[in-house]
Amino acid sequence: MDTCFKAFDKDEDGFLNQSEFSALCRALFRNECGKPYHIEPTMLTKIFQIFDTNKDNVIDKDEFRFCWQRWIKQVVRPVTALLVVDVQNDFISGSLAIINCPAQHRGEEVIPPINKMLEEVKFDTVVYTLDWHTTDHVSFLDNVTLRTLHETNKVSPEDAKVYDVIVFDVHRNGVPMEQKMWPRHCVQGTWGSQLHQDLKMHEDPILIYKGTDPDVDSYSAFWDNKVSSATAKHAIEAGYRTLVVDDACRGVCADDICSSKEQVLSTYGMVIKTSQVKSLASGRDRPPVKSLASGRDRPPVLGYKLALELSKELASKPPPPGATKLV
Repeated sequence: MDTCFKAFDKDEDGFLNQSEFSALCRALFRNECGKPYHIEPTMLTKIFQIFDTNKDNVIDKDEFRFCWQRWIKQVVRPVTALLVVDVQNDFISGSLAIINCPAQHRGEEVIPPINKMLEEVKFDTVVYTLDWHTTDHVSFLDNVTLRTLHETNKVSPEDAKVYDVIVFDVHRNGVPMEQKMWPRHCVQGTWGSQLHQDLKMHEDPILIYKGTDPDVDSYSAFWDNKVSSATAKHAIEAGYRTLVVDDACRGVCADDICSSKEQVLSTYGMVIKTSQVKSLASGRDRPPVKSLASGRDRPPVLGYKLALELSKELASKPPPPGATKLV
């Protein structure tokens, strides 16, 4: 830490001014070949302001210690987790095979890139999620008559089809609950609920079973609440720096797939390819990402996302004497 501080304290006054801190950031965000990425001046200013907690326009050694421990070290050597979401038989060749959905994706195509990541990258944690429904689950079309319909429901049980949205009054308290209808799938303990046999299993995996509540559909590994998109959204909301591996994902509807990617990018996540995972997970490459809409380079969002999360943490602490609390 001290060596880094001294290297960028060019005027040797024991502080990092904004220019010196900006030079540090430019050195920090480089690709595997050592080429620095462009960072917008407004972003550099924002990051500087986050770590200048006493608002004296310089970063002292105490402020830099926090910056070093909680930001720089995490950017350079990130703690990594791979979430493998619902690579189950029913979604690949079973009752809800996504080849039969509007986007006509082949679910089995996600297996080689996932296996490649597991073989090439030493993740700190590997999580597999599984849809794990009871036989009377609310999302199954053939269960549509098992629950009370809400008065606002517009589709009769007799006319209901797959993809229709039914409004239930599940708890009979007048509160509406919208539910998209699906074929029966991933019923607990069945072949369809099993992970595909060709999927590589980590030596020490964490398994998350979701959708176990018969009255609640669950698309996210974080909340029992569109599978990978919902998991990415909630990971970002929970403060994790989040990357969606595009060639290891397949979806149901083309429009939903595009909007999900845009949502990830707009909230400082990244959409990447399998070939990028190893260098990103090791901390050797910290690139900007390209907006799907404009194609323009965006900032090094993973580091910026972490800085914003630290800003929230600092804002919750009492400010030093004579300082303005960070907001």
